Amino acid sequence: MNSPVNFLKLSRMLWAAPCTVLGLMLCAFASLFGARVRWVDGAWECCLPSASVATKWLTCRQRYVAITLGHAIFALSEDDLRCWHAHERVHVRQFEMLGALMLIAYPAASVWAWLRGQDAYMGNFFERQAYQIEQNLKQNCYQ
Repeated sequence: MNSPVNFLKLSRMLWAAPCTVLGLMLCAFASLFGARVRWVDGAWECCLPSASVATKWLTCRQRYVAITLGHAIFALSEDDLRCWHAHERVHVRQFEMLGALMLIAYPAASVWAWLRGQDAYMGNFFERQAYQIEQNLKQNCYQ
């Protein structure tokens, strides 16, 4: 018989599944440019080859190097995946809690931050939470 833990894990994955599908569509498109996709620690990770023309082009034009949609994480390069691993995993957990509602809640949090005179990214509740948890994880690694 399956344990309650497995049921909860499956429930969280199903709840976030619509967003994961969107993320996997992004990864499928990126694979046309040489991206590779792999399952790591409960999420699909996708990144472009570091030396690819697409990576170089996007790096010059993007403020952000990674995005999470459900259980799918897309990053511009392997280095970006490694660097932002803990941060993006927080977003995976946020999608597990809110499911497709995250697609509304995240931009709404950016608008709310902007209306309060904060940066739409750094003032976003979800980003602040991810940065805080990431910082705590890194501090625990060095203790």
